[in-house]
Amino acid sequence: MERILHFERTEYATRLAAVKAEMAKRGLDVLLVSEPPNQNYLTGYDAYSFYTPQMAIVALDRDEPIMITRGMDTMSSRITTYLSDGSIRGFPDNYVNSTERSAYDYVATIVQEIGGDKGVIGVEMGGYYYSARAHADLVKALPQARFEDADLLINWIRLVKSPAELAFMRQAGFIGDAVIKRVIETAEPGVRECDVAAAAYHQEISGTPEFGGSYNSSVVHLCIGERALAPHSTWTDKPLSNNTVINFEVHGTRRRYQINVSRTVYLGKPSEDYVRLADIAIEALNAGLDSVRPGQACSEVFAAFHKVLARNGLEKNQRIGYPIGISYPPSVAERTASIRKEEKTVLQPGMCFHMMTGLWLEDQSVTITQPFVVTEKGYEPLTHRPRTLVVK
Repeated sequence: MERILHFERTEYATRLAAVKAEMAKRGLDVLLVSEPPNQNYLTGYDAYSFYTPQMAIVALDRDEPIMITRGMDTMSSRITTYLSDGSIRGFPDNYVNSTERSAYDYVATIVQEIGGDKGVIGVEMGGYYYSARAHADLVKALPQARFEDADLLINWIRLVKSPAELAFMRQAGFIGDAVIKRVIETAEPGVRECDVAAAAYHQEISGTPEFGGSYNSSVVHLCIGERALAPHSTWTDKPLSNNTVINFEVHGTRRRYQINVSRTVYLGKPSEDYVRLADIAIEALNAGLDSVRPGQACSEVFAAFHKVLARNGLEKNQRIGYPIGISYPPSVAERTASIRKEEKTVLQPGMCFHMMTGLWLEDQSVTITQPFVVTEKGYEPLTHRPRTLVVK
């Protein structure tokens, strides 16, 4: 069976060593990795199988993680990971959606097999894929172990991307550019909202002539007309009308590395007040971007952005950026550093963010945003479409 590996083995070895070093610092013997992006980061595992329990196990005294999935998905482990057969395990199908047995009992038997049942076990308590039932079942099955919250242990390591990862982020950005262009071309009075969404999805998957895309970890956001005041609205089957605001957020996803990007289209002739609002949003966005450099705290980037708003009598209380990288549903954000007023995380080269500087006022909104990577001297945009209000 041919392996589909997107990185050299040395890349995975470097990642695993960093995770083990942090485990040792925290006194963890075993780490149970339930989050699909973190499983992918450590092993390369990639399949749409996370709707049933799956777990990567990292032990300080093992050379490889162990990847546990539903039995039928072990083939995906053999195809997409570098793991040896002894590190690929699958639980029987009678564990799936069973009211009588728990797949986490199977996980516990593997922990016992590697001698971790009396040690300190880290778990991702805040993860999307680690439920209260999962934790209760593991604690019951491993009564002599001590469980510690290791949520975000891997996420903070993932925050700084390697050169190989940045290559995929840039490719994702080119796909994002193509999607922006497609949405703008498709949006016309009389076209149904759902057809605009379909065009966006087609381009996200088709990608560019050089490389194809993939499914994203979110949905296409089409916030139209009155729904433009709602940041996370989706589409209807209504036709677009004239004199309408369209705030849209789309994605480029390349081998699970995803960028998010937003633009605003105005069908018709916008008022002078609305054009002024868009100009302020763009000026603030650019001020924030221009302040990006290694050693700068996230709060300082927010301050540069917000200074422009304050000068114009506006305020934004939400964060204006979140880290992006490997993505699986339900979210692209890595749940670590945010660009906001009180965030003291210091920027380093290789960190990637979506600077989401949308403004949602009581009666107007505009969303013109920029994904970027921190460089040695400042920032590199990951998409290259103009940061402007589009008027059609």
